[in-house]
Amino acid sequence: MEELISKRYAQALLSVANENERVVYIGLLNQIADAFNNPKVQAIMQAPIVSNEKKAETILSVIDQRADKKFINFIKILSSKKRLPLIPIIANLLNAQVQKEKNEYEGVVLSQNKLGSNELVQLAETMKRYTGATIKLTQAKSNLDGLMVEVEDLGIEVNFSKERVKEQLIDFIMKSH
Repeated sequence: MEELISKRYAQALLSVANENERVVYIGLLNQIADAFNNPKVQAIMQAPIVSNEKKAETILSVIDQRADKKFINFIKILSSKKRLPLIPIIANLLNAQVQKEKNEYEGVVLSQNKLGSNELVQLAETMKRYTGATIKLTQAKSNLDGLMVEVEDLGIEVNFSKERVKEQLIDFIMKSH
């Protein structure tokens, strides 16, 4: 339900913004979404005794001076409708929209061993051949005995684990008898 409501606000913001404003607005929303991770900001947003106007002021104080009148009004509308907690979801939706338009996505490589930058580039190039999208990969440490590549916004999860290969080999042998 929250995502459906957030989509409407995201589309409304995109409909009133030109290309330059979109870049600024998405940056500001990402900045605000990051602030929502702060326990103090969360406490203010959840406090019933804090007025909606004060919540909007708190959010607007988090961002730098790039906010124009349209963006400030957007935050005030969210505030008046008690939708400020939707800002992180709206930011995610707008980021996904930009990725889709540019056909550029971010992915994560999970493995026990650190891959070299050349290996990450080769892996990204291979994925580009199959998806047609430019994918920027970052690496994260994992206890996985193998390698897993996730590109969440494309719905891709590729897993190369020793355990999985072993299971498939056993399954193949069992079926062949």
